[in-house]
Amino acid sequence: MKKLLCWVVVCLPLLSWAADDRVDIARFSQGELRGWQPKVFTGETRYSLKSSDGRLALRAESNAAASGLYRKVNVELDKTPMLNWTWKVDSVLAGADERIRAGDDYSARVYVVFSGGPMFWRTRAINYVWSNKQPVDSIWPNAFTGNARMIAVESGTGRVGQWVSERRDVRADYQRLFGEKPGRVDAVAIMTDTDNTGATATAWYGDIWFSAK
Repeated sequence: MKKLLCWVVVCLPLLSWAADDRVDIARFSQGELRGWQPKVFTGETRYSLKSSDGRLALRAESNAAASGLYRKVNVELDKTPMLNWTWKVDSVLAGADERIRAGDDYSARVYVVFSGGPMFWRTRAINYVWSNKQPVDSIWPNAFTGNARMIAVESGTGRVGQWVSERRDVRADYQRLFGEKPGRVDAVAIMTDTDNTGATATAWYGDIWFSAK
């Protein structure tokens, strides 16, 4: 998790494309990067808009590096609780133990961040990850902070090299992970990171949006 959780809630003006039943977070397929900002931790993951399988997407390349892109938003989960996105990875980080700091790397992950407001110590995050070996839908604490939880949305090599569409009920996930009703979503971030393992990874991120059920 590094320090991304605390950084994203204070550093960027709020932007969004919203309708009553949909809030667009990322429109990479339209070549849109407005509002996305980098945060570098170790080295720098390279993010760029590229074409893959006939679609425009955000390509992430990490070589023993860790940096993410984040975007501050304002999402009311009572109205639009469903997070939707597409992604693809070229490989998983085989052998890494994701439950400890030395293995806390992922070919692809999407953060949803909930600000604690003035009580910054209550800032929380859900990390939806493409795990190398944890069972799909398994959960575990982040190795760096007790305020973040990990959920394996994909796992292993079975769908490596394929575009995969995901859909998660963030409100329900938050209640399951933290035992209470969530507040407003304040930021969304993506990161492909390999600094702890020293590995290399390439991932692709498609559009990201919240929707009603």
